Amino acid sequence: MAAMAAPAPRSSKTESYMDNKRKDDIRMANIKSARSVADAVRTSLGPKGMDKMISTASGEVIITNDGATILNKMEVLQPAAKMLVELSKSQDVVAGDGTTTVVVIAGALLKQCQTLLHAGIHPTVVSDSLHKASVKAIDILTAMAVPVELSDRESLVKSASTSLNSKVVSQYSTLLAPLAVDSVLSVVDPAKPDLVDLRDVKIVKKLGGTVDDTELVKGLVFDKKVSHAAGGPTRIENAKIAVIQFQISPPKTDIEQSIVVSDYTQMDRILKEERTYILGMIKKIKATGCNVLLIQKSILRDAVTDLSLHYLAKAKILVIKDVERDDIEFITKTLNCLPIANIEHFRAEKLGYADMVEEVSLGDGKIVRITGIKDMGRTTTVLVRGSNMLVLDEAERSLHDALCVVRCLVNKKFLIAGGGAPEIELSRQLGAWSKVLQGMESYCVRSFAEALEVIPYTLAENAGLNPIAIVTELRNRHAQGEINAGINVRKGQITNILEENVVQPLLVSTSAITLATECVRMILKIDDIVTVR
Repeated sequence: MAAMAAPAPRSSKTESYMDNKRKDDIRMANIKSARSVADAVRTSLGPKGMDKMISTASGEVIITNDGATILNKMEVLQPAAKMLVELSKSQDVVAGDGTTTVVVIAGALLKQCQTLLHAGIHPTVVSDSLHKASVKAIDILTAMAVPVELSDRESLVKSASTSLNSKVVSQYSTLLAPLAVDSVLSVVDPAKPDLVDLRDVKIVKKLGGTVDDTELVKGLVFDKKVSHAAGGPTRIENAKIAVIQFQISPPKTDIEQSIVVSDYTQMDRILKEERTYILGMIKKIKATGCNVLLIQKSILRDAVTDLSLHYLAKAKILVIKDVERDDIEFITKTLNCLPIANIEHFRAEKLGYADMVEEVSLGDGKIVRITGIKDMGRTTTVLVRGSNMLVLDEAERSLHDALCVVRCLVNKKFLIAGGGAPEIELSRQLGAWSKVLQGMESYCVRSFAEALEVIPYTLAENAGLNPIAIVTELRNRHAQGEINAGINVRKGQITNILEENVVQPLLVSTSAITLATECVRMILKIDDIVTVR
């Protein structure tokens, strides 16, 4: 019997063959869409960057060059591109500034990754090398940084000015920068010197005037009028202020129902009962010596009625109604008082005290100011003015960025040069470090170094300078040891940027590089998109 022929061994080539085309296509599609988002905001980088006009579906128009705002309002559908929008939000939370920078760096890294992937380097190798390079970059930046003390007000103002210089309201940076510094320093708690809660700085917008009229108010400002329907007071000295969360109006039935009254005597009795009920409440309030009432907005029924306002006016109590629920915490912290949820709990020890509460005419409307608060909490209010809503909204966004910059310096007390200087220095040092490394890592780190040059290149491009000549000259200066040489867009040349007072917090640069690298690594690792219906 003939022996059965053994099956021919399969070639190892066919066994290990896998179709990677789909994975590569998806990876490239992700990179392409993420890069297109980065390119959209790239032109708004730097002090000479362009502004974007955003028109929403409701017809609202926003003019801004704040990266986070632009990306937030964009309708991005592709999942990988959405990651860049989230990246910008993360930078806004961590540092508050550098939201455009982080997206531009991520776009440049993705472009370099595309080249590396086309050269046949595995995505995991690229991803690991990027992580190594970003850790090294943070070390280099930390070595470059200059320590700063919170008592050095001038340095803090310089860094806030740098943040404001790239905004629409840059011409007001001399006013807004010191204002931002003072407001943050006034809310720093000595017990926790490294923590600043920006919710303790309230920004109140009021139409009218110009941004020049913006001021810091040591106290409280309400963008509403005093309720003086019945001729109540509009100015109270030595105010005793109560924040109440109950209604001074007749009670309603617990369930939605109507009561039919057919008899006039019954109707009179109801009205009399209502009057007695309201008078009883107001007598209790007056007994504590309270002369200013802040009434929380009510969703169940009217917080105050015309009748209760009439009695309050007779009792010489100033009333501010419709205080937002979200503002209650800030108000009670500022006035150092307790919110009162029930008339039975109305006591003198729950009141706040202030020298003056008055209604002031401002622009075409009125505001209420509370000043001279006794034992005031660590809070502050900024009253922002502007000729129209577009300027007003942009001034608020710019001021928020400036506040965040000062907060960064409170958290991490180091300053670093701006104007593309740190990026070029990183590029130079990482380029030199890549020559020490071996294999694929060396290529990847060199690509990371090249990607960082996008910042000075874009700064020069947006300022209308010759980017190639500027970046080449910048490399040359850094190679000669001038680590603080950067692009001075106002003079259109390269100068020592620290001497020009263009500085930024170290936290802004380090978080931009860390977050951009993390995002790019995540996009690289994605090789398939599964849609679930």
